[in-house]
Amino acid sequence: MIEVGLVGFGLAGRAFHAPVIRAVPGLHLAAIVQRSGNEAAEKYPDVRILRSLDELLAMPEIRVTVIATPNETHYPFARQCLEAGRDVLVDKPFTTTLEEAEQLVQLAKKTGRLLTVYHNRRFDGDFQAIRQVVEAGTLGHIVRFETTYDRYRPQLKPGAWREAARPGSGILFDIAPHLIDHALVLFGLPEAVTADVRIERENAAADDAFDITLHYPKSLRAVLRTSILAAAPRPRFVLLGTQGSFVKQAFDPQEMNLRRGYIPADKPWGYEPEENWGVLTIPKGDGFEQRRIPSANCDYRDYYANARDALLGRTAPAVTPQYALDVMRMLELARASSAKRCTIPW
Repeated sequence: MIEVGLVGFGLAGRAFHAPVIRAVPGLHLAAIVQRSGNEAAEKYPDVRILRSLDELLAMPEIRVTVIATPNETHYPFARQCLEAGRDVLVDKPFTTTLEEAEQLVQLAKKTGRLLTVYHNRRFDGDFQAIRQVVEAGTLGHIVRFETTYDRYRPQLKPGAWREAARPGSGILFDIAPHLIDHALVLFGLPEAVTADVRIERENAAADDAFDITLHYPKSLRAVLRTSILAAAPRPRFVLLGTQGSFVKQAFDPQEMNLRRGYIPADKPWGYEPEENWGVLTIPKGDGFEQRRIPSANCDYRDYYANARDALLGRTAPAVTPQYALDVMRMLELARASSAKRCTIPW
């Protein structure tokens, strides 16, 4: 049994890590660090609740630490854990700068510890359907891929760290890692990046919208976008190719189920009803044929199962340190492209 210590019990720790860890055989959630409040103790009375990372690292049985704290703390906390001889899993974004990420990767190599980043949205069922369509060549040559993550929250959140003017805040570092992961999994590294990262809400201090275009060979463009002022959300995924298109409207249900407190061990998990599946449109005669493509019954537990097997030496981590660095570099290029209002080569 691998003993796991979770650092942080905000939304990420409470919804996206603790219940998933608890549902994966071979992993034992032994301790949770919650600096203040009693939510963790009330939710998990059988888990040891601590008030500091130092207390966690004083527990010799803890092998892997999961960092699910505000973004600007990822680097110092991950560094402290690596220096204490622990394997480390960091919630996205990896860090707030590429330089910090590179330092952590070098430290993990030096200490011989596993270091990986939680890119869980690749385990969404609709994204797996997208992968199958791309890999099957159903649409011919793909010329455009869109991945969109819209919200509608016109009001500001006073006191929320994600909306403050501080390192790692804003929607770019919150949402873009997921969308970058989608593009890199499907198409690999681009040739260039063009981005517009902006503030749309009046009096907001942190970016709350972006459009990022990744330029690939043969006219392929991957468009990553989000807005916090999308009362009518745009399609979640769009694929355009020389032999048809694929459009997916609704979101994978796992995030909402976790936010509602459902347990990943419950069945069915990750199931999406047929009316929410994406629609494939292909030419047929003088018209078009449409059919729905099933969303796979995917599971965020697969990420942690892979991390478990990597810790046991059975496989490589799904998210390698180099891959995590590529995502961080993409974030920095997007920020630089937006600031300079130009396209930047990879």
